[in-house]
Amino acid sequence: MSEGPAPAAAEGLYHERQRLELCAVHALNNVLQQRRFTQEAADEICKRLAPDARMNPHCSFLGTGNYDVNVIMAALHSLDFAAVWWDKRRSLEQLVLSQILGFIINVPSNVSLGFMSLPLRRKHWIAVRQVNGTYYNLDSKLKAPACIGGEGPSYRMLCPRALVRSCWLCRGLWRRLAAG
Repeated sequence: MSEGPAPAAAEGLYHERQRLELCAVHALNNVLQQRRFTQEAADEICKRLAPDARMNPHCSFLGTGNYDVNVIMAALHSLDFAAVWWDKRRSLEQLVLSQILGFIINVPSNVSLGFMSLPLRRKHWIAVRQVNGTYYNLDSKLKAPACIGGEGPSYRMLCPRALVRSCWLCRGLWRRLAAG
């Protein structure tokens, strides 16, 4: 097992920070609240998914990660989790939040080289998990977990149903909530 990013101590939540293009691995570990997967484990899943492929379609040809949804689904299945692909056009009332461990969401993300932001956007995997009645954004690009709200009238922040409804806006909403 290779050395990975150290978990953050903020709020006592497990939170891996971004390394290379391993956001899928970080999202898996963050939603599970423990280090269960490594880059090597994700690479093995890729090999199982496309054993005869010269260039594996489930990850970056550079070997830096950038895993697709098939790797995430296979990883969760290996732990006997039922992963459900959610189309945001479906009714949100179908979500039974008490039966959901967490969310792994693919969102647009800006590309940058050092301090310079490029006019490019890529997809990025983030994790959202409820802990003690509160939902947290466990995005590996954040310095620490960010509270995003919960269910019920006492929360003014984004609840999970609103998160799914507006997932194309999640990144901007979470940044504003984390700062304010």
